[in-house]
Amino acid sequence: MCGIFGIYRHSEAANLAVHGLYALQHRGQESAGVATCDGSHLHLVKGMGLVSEVFGNRDLSDLPGDSSIGHVRYSTSGSSHVRNAGPILATTQHGEMALAHNGNLVNGLGLHEELEKQGAIFATTTDSEVILHLFARSSQADPVDALVDSLLRLKGAFSLVMLMGNSLVAVRDPWGFRPLVLGDLAGSPVLASETCALDLLKADYVREIRPGEVLIISENGVRSLFPFPKIAQVPCIFEYVYFARPDSDLFGRVVFPVRVAMGRKLARERPVEADAVVPVPDSGVPAAIGYSEESGIPLLWGLIRNHYVGRTFIAPRQSVRDMSARLKLNPVRYLLQGKRVVLVDDSLVRGTTSRKIVRLVREAGASEVHLRLSSPPIVNPCVYGIDTPERSELVAANMDLASICAFVEADSIGYLSPEGMHEAAGLRMGQACHACMGGEYPVRWTEPKGAQRLLFEKTHR
Repeated sequence: MCGIFGIYRHSEAANLAVHGLYALQHRGQESAGVATCDGSHLHLVKGMGLVSEVFGNRDLSDLPGDSSIGHVRYSTSGSSHVRNAGPILATTQHGEMALAHNGNLVNGLGLHEELEKQGAIFATTTDSEVILHLFARSSQADPVDALVDSLLRLKGAFSLVMLMGNSLVAVRDPWGFRPLVLGDLAGSPVLASETCALDLLKADYVREIRPGEVLIISENGVRSLFPFPKIAQVPCIFEYVYFARPDSDLFGRVVFPVRVAMGRKLARERPVEADAVVPVPDSGVPAAIGYSEESGIPLLWGLIRNHYVGRTFIAPRQSVRDMSARLKLNPVRYLLQGKRVVLVDDSLVRGTTSRKIVRLVREAGASEVHLRLSSPPIVNPCVYGIDTPERSELVAANMDLASICAFVEADSIGYLSPEGMHEAAGLRMGQACHACMGGEYPVRWTEPKGAQRLLFEKTHR
């Protein structure tokens, strides 16, 4: 997962890109970067860490120009290293290009090996660089034609923003896995992974970039191409469950009420006698509100989050995840003592964090702890850009329900059904990708085991 941003022809392009990345920080905490175009050259600044760590005290004079793109990253392919931070910049026969990518290419390794045999030299270990090499090697004379030529080779999830010469380009894969929206800021087009970035800048929301669309913004105006074959759209439903910010308008629906509806469905499907519904903040809050409203059990803020600790799910190393889990939450003993608690969270991936939280609530004096998840069991790796690459890491893929309950040390456990999840999102089964939750993979994945996590790391061992 990553967050991407772009703005065209604005005097504060670099500054606005940095602010846009602040709004998208939840989509990646590993690195941040901004590229700008001054009309003749591209300029790039990127580094490891949060947006505030990379740009907080930086003089942006080394990012001149009135068009920019930005990227926040956490790695699902390629290692955690500054060379893999986005955007990626290259000079080619078709001119300079800077690219920021949200998603994961399921044929990235195969394309990498093919290009390597043809003499390509890779500077990173990300699948995103494959796109630049395909663009650079295209025989098409026109840069836009060369871009389309390269895009037609890709399979998987790719929402892209690019600076190509004096143009700003947006691309969304034909399946529509990852979000990408178009806005307008006083006449300057704005691109962002989520509408929350538009809100921060007070930009008007225009529309989604359509699945399969290549949007080109230049001095000649805005035009759209649809070069891909028509394919059934399957946006990632885990964006609704966890990843997107609750104030974003995603795939045509605001996230917050969708999560509340998931909590309501969860209360109907997995009821339990209890004294209090306690959300796991922050991503479990909307579902807990829905569970409380539907069940009539009072909602108590029994866990207080330290907001100066990052999201545990997207921290790049297990050791960091463990440390974050211990620092992240503190129980309110006064509210929990002697209570039968329904602990509501959005999902259960590895299970280790949930076990720590259940222990926290129980140690604070709760007499019972019943864990409820507003999504189905995660049993398969995601190969489209979410960090669940190996079945061995997924607790639900390796244990039955009773064993999971024992592992997290809860009195009971209950998941939302796939049907309930889709209904809460206003979707029919098959209208969204839920391969990680037992559904079919919309794009066939044939890479070797572990290839999406390590991708090109074999070349650096």
